[in-house]
Amino acid sequence: MMKYTLSTLAIASLLFISCGNNKKCNCGCKQCCDNADSTAVAAGALDFKVADKQNVDLSKYPVDKDGFITLFDGKTLNGWRGYGKDAAPESWNVEDGAIHLVGSGTGEAQMEGGGDLIFAHKFKNFELEFEYKISKGGNSGVFYLAQEVTTNVDGKDEYLPIWQSASEYQVLDNANHEDAKLGVDGNRQSASLYDMIPAKPQNAKPFGEWNKGKITVFKGTVIHAQNGENVVEYHLWTPKWNEMLKNSKFKEDGEFPIAYKLLKNMGGDKHEGYIGFQDHGDDVWYRNVRIKIID
Repeated sequence: MMKYTLSTLAIASLLFISCGNNKKCNCGCKQCCDNADSTAVAAGALDFKVADKQNVDLSKYPVDKDGFITLFDGKTLNGWRGYGKDAAPESWNVEDGAIHLVGSGTGEAQMEGGGDLIFAHKFKNFELEFEYKISKGGNSGVFYLAQEVTTNVDGKDEYLPIWQSASEYQVLDNANHEDAKLGVDGNRQSASLYDMIPAKPQNAKPFGEWNKGKITVFKGTVIHAQNGENVVEYHLWTPKWNEMLKNSKFKEDGEFPIAYKLLKNMGGDKHEGYIGFQDHGDDVWYRNVRIKIID
């Protein structure tokens, strides 16, 4: 499940702006709704910046006979760092050949020093393969085509949550996490395009067991696979994609107007972005992470 990582001030600011752009306010925030008819800045005018950080040199990473580049060596977090950070968050470590998030045990709340983990290189057309194991009642996700985006709040740049610029391959203990029952038609269950398209068939293994995941992105066509079966397919930058966004929590006149702008043209002008693992506060493990670049 996607979660909020902006400071309280930043969230309040965005809520005020989005509500101020509607004649009828139903967000529940008294301050927002009292000003719903005021002359607030229009949502479409919200400003943001995409950070331009240096990519790692992929030529230094091993390539197997099938053309897959190893992104995780099973021993270190070389090449990985925190979203909006220069080093890996302390909550991520390597355990028994897997990347392990040490969860806070309090759901969405991250541990101090936590945060989402990204591989420090932007990818465009690719096949990403990985294995994941979720804890009981656990929740996480794999982001792709993500950007590091900031917006100015009272003179200070604040990072927007990674999910405002990226699609999410859901990782979930379907049997024991309440999010599996929410959304529409199971679109918050494992391997789904989170909150938009359900993974069918739903073939995730129980918590504590390893699952095989795969994400293919090629010229806007996206496919999610789980345990050897294709379970989701959709097409970016199309009228259908725009329709999906307009009917989602990311709608243009909704609570996250910057997210709408970012997701409508996901990957930016170059249609490329980062791959990331979500810190949702629950223990999760990833291993055998590799990628093949498709020309």
